[in-house]
Amino acid sequence: MGNGTSEEAERYWFAFILYSVKKLIQKNDEGEKEDTENIGLSLCRILRAAKLNIADFFKELPQFVVKAGPTLSNLYGTDWENRLEAKEMHANAIHLKILSKYYKRVFGEFFVATDTNAEINSPITVHASEYHRFGWLLFLALRVHAFSRFKDLVTCTNGLISILAILIIHVPTRFWNFNIHDSSRFVKKSNKGVDLLASLCNIYNTSEDELRKTMEKANNVIADILKKQPCLASECETGNLENIDKDGLTYFKDLMEESSLPSSLSMLEKDYDYMIHNKSELDERLFINEDDSLLASVSLSGGSVSAGGVKRKFDSMASPAKTITSPLSPHRSPASHANGIPGSANSKMAATPVSTAMTTAKWLRTVISPLPSKPSPELERFLTSCDRDATSDVVRRAQIILQAIFPSSPLGERCVTGSLQSANVVDNIWAEQRRLEALKLYYRVLEAMCRAEAQVLHATNLTSLLTNERFHRCMLACSAELVLATHKTVTMLFPAVLERTGITAFDLSKVIESFIRHEESLPRELRRHLNSLEERLLESMVWEKGSSMHNSLAVARPSLSAEINSLGLLAEPMPSLDEIAMHINFSCGGLPPVPTLPKLESPSNQNGDIRSPKRNVLMERNSFTSPVKDCLLPCIILKSKLPPPPLQSAFASPTKPNPGGGGETCAETGINIFFGKIIKLGAVRISGMVERLQLSQQIRENVYSLFQRILNQWTSLFFNRHIDQIILCCFYGVAKISQLNLTFKEIVYNYRKQPHCKPQVFRSVFVDWSLARRNGRTGQEHIDIITFYNEIFIPSVKPLLVELGPAGPTTKSDRIPEVNKNDGHLAQCPGSPKISPFPTLPDMSPKKVSATHNVYVSPLRSSKMEALISHSSKSYYACVGESTHAYQSPSKDLTAINNRLNGNRKVRGPLNFDDVDFGLVSDSMVANSLYLQNGSCASSSGAPFKSEQPDS
Repeated sequence: MGNGTSEEAERYWFAFILYSVKKLIQKNDEGEKEDTENIGLSLCRILRAAKLNIADFFKELPQFVVKAGPTLSNLYGTDWENRLEAKEMHANAIHLKILSKYYKRVFGEFFVATDTNAEINSPITVHASEYHRFGWLLFLALRVHAFSRFKDLVTCTNGLISILAILIIHVPTRFWNFNIHDSSRFVKKSNKGVDLLASLCNIYNTSEDELRKTMEKANNVIADILKKQPCLASECETGNLENIDKDGLTYFKDLMEESSLPSSLSMLEKDYDYMIHNKSELDERLFINEDDSLLASVSLSGGSVSAGGVKRKFDSMASPAKTITSPLSPHRSPASHANGIPGSANSKMAATPVSTAMTTAKWLRTVISPLPSKPSPELERFLTSCDRDATSDVVRRAQIILQAIFPSSPLGERCVTGSLQSANVVDNIWAEQRRLEALKLYYRVLEAMCRAEAQVLHATNLTSLLTNERFHRCMLACSAELVLATHKTVTMLFPAVLERTGITAFDLSKVIESFIRHEESLPRELRRHLNSLEERLLESMVWEKGSSMHNSLAVARPSLSAEINSLGLLAEPMPSLDEIAMHINFSCGGLPPVPTLPKLESPSNQNGDIRSPKRNVLMERNSFTSPVKDCLLPCIILKSKLPPPPLQSAFASPTKPNPGGGGETCAETGINIFFGKIIKLGAVRISGMVERLQLSQQIRENVYSLFQRILNQWTSLFFNRHIDQIILCCFYGVAKISQLNLTFKEIVYNYRKQPHCKPQVFRSVFVDWSLARRNGRTGQEHIDIITFYNEIFIPSVKPLLVELGPAGPTTKSDRIPEVNKNDGHLAQCPGSPKISPFPTLPDMSPKKVSATHNVYVSPLRSSKMEALISHSSKSYYACVGESTHAYQSPSKDLTAINNRLNGNRKVRGPLNFDDVDFGLVSDSMVANSLYLQNGSCASSSGAPFKSEQPDS
């Protein structure tokens, strides 16, 4: 762990164990009395004692989970990982860092750093930093008392804007950094003055209704904690409220005067201390102190020791290039729009994580929320046109599944005393709002899909599609995931929606492309979120135990059936709606953060077919049936120029003949399509590594060919593993057979720079020794990637690897040596290359189109293209940033940019942006594309290992 030294590993293990025991320890025999010896043992205190920071703690925590998991399961039960809440803690820390930066920025837009009018001999001197701290403490109090467990980013941002409004009303005007008559900021006015809240909503894309409700909660917090008496602003005379419409505003006398501010700060500090008393959580006050050591991170490079002290800000936790699994991605891209205050110096500021979230939330609020919460008349026509009216089933299923995803709080949950609203009521309101949003989005996309299916089939009877249980659950899961991604929740991180709906990663991967295709208004960030999910599904989740992909694979490749059964990889039957409803009622809505739904043991599925999950030849339950051709659509591989085949056939039962003919079962067709997706994703990953390592195109072709052959001939190597583990081994094997001076350490070093890198990929590779039949070892364990290469990979793929040698296979192939910990080289093995062509990958959007200038190009949306064509007589252009020359018109700027780009381009022609909307274009791919386009690749041979300054 860490930099690899025993001393650092000891500190990590000390922190992990102490945090885990503190979090998981049960209450003692005296009932509700807590263990007084552990009072105040917070995570921050543990990290300071271990001399670690927050980013590195959470970065290395997955290793601890793998290594210590069996022991913790024996001590604290199998649900220990859910109770540990490490993922939620990590996401919460990322949120707080983002929110603290956002708060610092908006505070600086309205208040000065120092009081320039302060009297020199004044006995009391108050600095703007104290008002800044007051606002953050008030925000934390609002989170603790009013927001309860649903501390999503959008809700918290509304909270910060409400705090900003309170500060504007109460902070002395000499600290103001704005003019209330600034029409560019305060655009909402009436005859009574500036409408403060409406103007702030206009600036920061918040909902005025939500902001007013949040501000009311914040006022209650002030009255309850600081014991200040509220009064109507319209009844108060204060300089802060001049030229401001006072209707609906609350004012607290003597809240932020110089004489009372210190005591108010002290009271907020004490309240926060009390609320986090004896909790092993982070002290959230530290996030406004950027110099705190807990917010820094030591840069770790490859497998080398890099304790040289290179520091970076905690921002790396929130970077899509460093934390692909973060619920906050994507954070920024060159194509993101500016979201500053119109007319101010910040109007050219790039989009931030908060502004992106608020913009996406505005789409949900303005496009989806106004829709009806029941099927539209057109959707009802499709539902009633089935062999049996499916309306009631669709409505009931949606109600049960969405209740499982967004549960209400149990009645017995502890409520905050005093005048504040009870926590469970707040949670119930939040959950109900999210359920409605997901429901409306589900009905909207389902209607669009039905319309498209009817056009393809030339019929309105879509019984096979609309009566399919698994399809509807996937659609509901997709809708709910988009709502969760929009609000950036902490407590419902993916793959929670899979477990609460009873579907698998393989199921969800089948509907993502269709969902994106049929919701044209879906914001770009949400499209990328779904593509990122699909990338996660394909790279590892579909290969894990319990994925329904194994059920189809057992039918498509019978030779793999024995190993699939031996490893217990088969998916259990999907729990029935009644089972899920019973689970909801039993828990009164108080589901754990990521529950595991009970599995049905009944051999019959909900379509009446009798199937057992333990048979060697399996069929998927609740499958689609279709009389039409083309069982599956590989839209993720290449965007088809032909109209898509009917969606009804996408989940056809594995053992049924493919309606498209050819003698294949639908399992074989489906697996072939799935393998095509894996090969495409592998090509993208291989291309990225080749660019970073600066290897030849021949090496790229050889690695790609070997990866393909392993997938088709040694599929079992992927079981319970990550595709990057196979790719890294392919690179090393090809390098050695090609006599390339490339060490495994160097491969891992460069892989760690990839945006999709996960340290557990090369640290923890699953192996079942009973199947490997090596050295008489038995049992299952996780080993490092070099051991995996020696013990599993090379014995399996040696014949395939030899074929890539320079002179064809010979008897010398038996002498291929293994790699040791010192990274020795493989002997030369002659062989004739049999290389399949590397696919043409689409240009990533945004694409850098100049090697010397930071110019990026994105495809024009079809809706905007139609608008341009309809007004062909006019010119449309926009320039963001500084002019190429002083006092130059935008049209000349555009001409200069075109001349520069066209002058440097070797090949002129259109860029290939196919797949940008519907292909596998995720956050990590965009980040990787931007890195590669900047051309900052390290040397591939003999490069010294040194600390690397991460991308900013």
